[in-house]
Amino acid sequence: MTTKTNSAVLIISSAFFLLCAGCESHNNNAYADNDPVFKNMDTTIKPGDDFFKYANGAWLKKNPIPPAYASWGIGNVVEEELRNRMKKINEDALTANASKGSNTQKIGDFYYSGMDTVAIEKQGLSPLKDELTKIDQIKDINGLIDAFAHFRNIGVKTPLGASPGQDSKNSEKIILQLDQSGIGLPDRDYYFNTDEHSVNVRTDYQQKHLPTVFKLAGLQPEAAAATAKKVYDMEKFLADSSRKLEDLRDPYKNYNKMPVANLNKLVPIVNWASAFEKMDYKNVDTVIVGQPEYYRALNKALTAYSIADWKNYLLKNLVTAFSPYLSKPFDQENFRFYDMVLDGSKEQLPRWKRVLDAENGLMGEVLGQIFVKEYFPEKTKTRYVNLVETMRATFKEHIEKLDWMSPATKEKAYYKLSKVMPKVGYPDKWKDFSTLEINRGPYALNVMRANNWWHKYHSAKLGKPVDRTEWGMTPQTYNAYYNPSNNEIVLPAGIFTIPGATDEDIDDAVIYGYAAASTIGHEMTHGFDDEGRQFDAKGNLKTWWLPQDSVKFTQRAQMLINQFNGYSIYGLHINGKATQGENIADLGGIVIGLDAFKKTDQYKEGKTINGLTPVQRYFLGYALGWLGQDRQESLSSQILTNPHSPGFMRVNGPFTDVPEFYEAFHIKKGDKMWLAPDKRVKIW
Repeated sequence: MTTKTNSAVLIISSAFFLLCAGCESHNNNAYADNDPVFKNMDTTIKPGDDFFKYANGAWLKKNPIPPAYASWGIGNVVEEELRNRMKKINEDALTANASKGSNTQKIGDFYYSGMDTVAIEKQGLSPLKDELTKIDQIKDINGLIDAFAHFRNIGVKTPLGASPGQDSKNSEKIILQLDQSGIGLPDRDYYFNTDEHSVNVRTDYQQKHLPTVFKLAGLQPEAAAATAKKVYDMEKFLADSSRKLEDLRDPYKNYNKMPVANLNKLVPIVNWASAFEKMDYKNVDTVIVGQPEYYRALNKALTAYSIADWKNYLLKNLVTAFSPYLSKPFDQENFRFYDMVLDGSKEQLPRWKRVLDAENGLMGEVLGQIFVKEYFPEKTKTRYVNLVETMRATFKEHIEKLDWMSPATKEKAYYKLSKVMPKVGYPDKWKDFSTLEINRGPYALNVMRANNWWHKYHSAKLGKPVDRTEWGMTPQTYNAYYNPSNNEIVLPAGIFTIPGATDEDIDDAVIYGYAAASTIGHEMTHGFDDEGRQFDAKGNLKTWWLPQDSVKFTQRAQMLINQFNGYSIYGLHINGKATQGENIADLGGIVIGLDAFKKTDQYKEGKTINGLTPVQRYFLGYALGWLGQDRQESLSSQILTNPHSPGFMRVNGPFTDVPEFYEAFHIKKGDKMWLAPDKRVKIW
């Protein structure tokens, strides 16, 4: 996955550049004021010392992180414009007198309920009254498991991490999968790490956040403190048997297929047949358990802790899940911990922006249909499809030239590459939200119903053929992904935007760096990274490499792991093993995109623009895609929990492995980014 921004969803705007994939007819004349790379440069910094700051430093100095944000970059700039457009659509829907059940009615009523702060403040915790009653009525283990099932259906985290997904070894089938779940902090390592950030987060969670949540839920201060301690102990117990971030990357070790009878032996205290029925998972006879040791620990926890303890655990999870949609005390404490403490944000976004973000997350395709018609015409989509094929052809050439892969494995690699399915711009068919009920009642209940709609949508897939046309992102998202089970790359319209520029302003060099390398090539390479390469052309987890080729690949990948392990930020080392897939994809996208660019007229002519050669502009275009900066807390959280390296290291790290980078910017031994030739990684 590309992951260009921490923001939830973004919608494409006519004010932004829609990148051209044909790219041979762009105007390459110098443009003085609106060159998307030249204007961002800080030439007081040597490119060989910190290329990211050299490329983006002027922008970074002029654009400090706003108080309401944990990070600020190109995606956020896009998002600001897009939210304004969304706001107009929502405000128009408020007065449209739309027919019940229509998309316009749902948009207007959702926005109304979220913005009706007078009603929300009067309601307090009352929208959750029925759910609180369900917790109160739990008497025994069977009742507790029933509650776990119910709360998962409405978007509340429980220890039962069950969800439908493609069978990794039979990609045509949707099967129920159980993964580790149930902890309140973002990753298991927060419960155990001794670095300053982890300790600060853990201390606040135990001593401030959890007691506050329980006091807001109605407990007296002493009881709230004691309950918080017990619930934290429960979560730590589960975290202790949860796998580390890097261990979740092994698709074989996280594939443990078993009949439900064996699941009953693994976790005998749970009546799984009953639990699955209550979660709308019908006729389940086989499951895939990702982390069996977690479920063995859960079996112990269900007897080691009392029913009263588990009821309090559920109470905390329920209140946490819906705090952003409740009255101010709940919303503000949720923001204080999850945004301020964890990510370093200084203040909340305006309420209208938060409501639009929630709406976009729950009904994004409803809004996407409106925007695609206006801002992403079919001819633009065709251009991107063409660029994908250019990158595919260049990737094949790279495989042909590999000196470490055998001819037999190469033939299968060609075949898999030929079967990579590109989804560009927007879906050919849209999800049907006709059964989703949205009204002007409590905001939290609209969110709850939407959560339940999504749960039913996914649960209905069990036992049905895989729909390989389905999108997992909305077209307005500033992101992209590769799905190994479908062997597909999904490239939403939103990822191809540069703020403040038009198509004719952008030269091929920037396009190939910004779009072809950092997005298209990146996602394509994911099919051949440490995890993706273990899936065949049909998306099945299957060995198709000759053993000696796997050994050689692993040796090269280990070099990249070692390289990134050596980078330290705020006293935290990047986890080279956990981030290796993204780092492999970044490096692959850069070298493949560069060779694709070398086929263009601009490269062959070699003319400078604003004093920059075509190859220099290519590298600057790639760096533009990671334009942004993070607060220390946000960056620390990312290093601990995210399989992506920080954005600036996704520029500086892989560039040190590319010979053309050294040539283009005259990088010499002694420069901070100089890497000895024998240490430079070459995989694809």
